[in-house]
Amino acid sequence: MTRQAAPGESAARRKLAAPTIAMLPRVADQMSFLYLDIVRIQQDDTGVLAEVTSERRGTETVYLPTAALSCVLLGPGTSITARALTTFARHGTTVVIAGAGGVRTYAGAQPDSLSTTWLERQARAWADDQRRLAVATAMYEKRFGTGSATPGATLAQLRGFEGQRVKALYQLLAKQYGIGRFRRAYDPATWDSQDPVNLALSSANTCLYGIVHAAILALGCSPALGFIHQGNQQAFVYDIADLYKAELTIPLAFTLNATPNPEAAARRSFREGLRLYKLLPRIVADIQNLLDPSTNHDVPDPDEQLVDLWDPVAGAVPGGLNHGTNH
Repeated sequence: MTRQAAPGESAARRKLAAPTIAMLPRVADQMSFLYLDIVRIQQDDTGVLAEVTSERRGTETVYLPTAALSCVLLGPGTSITARALTTFARHGTTVVIAGAGGVRTYAGAQPDSLSTTWLERQARAWADDQRRLAVATAMYEKRFGTGSATPGATLAQLRGFEGQRVKALYQLLAKQYGIGRFRRAYDPATWDSQDPVNLALSSANTCLYGIVHAAILALGCSPALGFIHQGNQQAFVYDIADLYKAELTIPLAFTLNATPNPEAAARRSFREGLRLYKLLPRIVADIQNLLDPSTNHDVPDPDEQLVDLWDPVAGAVPGGLNHGTNH
């Protein structure tokens, strides 16, 4: 005998079964990012696998936990089939075409199911001058310490404050490594004539931009909507990358002042240090806190729907419903 569902029970079951943001793999999870190179990625009857071939060990296969991946970075020597890409898209995984070690980003494919939550928060803050200034100020304070920005300071004053701090850091490191006077210079027209520190710094910064770009794409944000920088498709990338230069790329560049090939050395050193930095999850958390500082982002909202409808009066209206019965 089949038991009949009690009134309201079916609706409750449907609500429990409906996908929510909390059910999706979080960008900051330990397994969220996976970097692959020199492999062939394909789909078989079991799942998505990476196929590695070497003279010593022959062909080996490793199945990928697609449901637990928010972003896959494909490095040099990687090929992927259309079926495997389709599976990544179905699981909401962002696929990024990256350089060696994941330290550069060339392109990215975002799935249709990727939530626009963070893009909307970014756009709202960017479009409002007061909120945009507040985010820019928070970026400066994240770099130089809480309370370091004078209350009510303009962006011009913040830029001047930043210039003084960065100049002092250059002077400190130049003295520490016995370089003498150092001045930051970036001129592609005179690239070969630049000193080793400038060459290493430019190379390391390019690597940093790639990692930041990958994190921004994985969140679903726009790399073009910057809060301090503007007028470039990488404006937000430059904003976020600046948060880490004084800690990561600038000191690294000065350590390579006597290296014969500082550009290559900077790329290698930065790539090898990524395991220690654990930078990708950190970037994601920093972006979330900058765009929505009042929310605890470690615990996803279980009531947040995958797709909402916009209403200028009511705000977000649940999607997936027939609203014709509401009139």
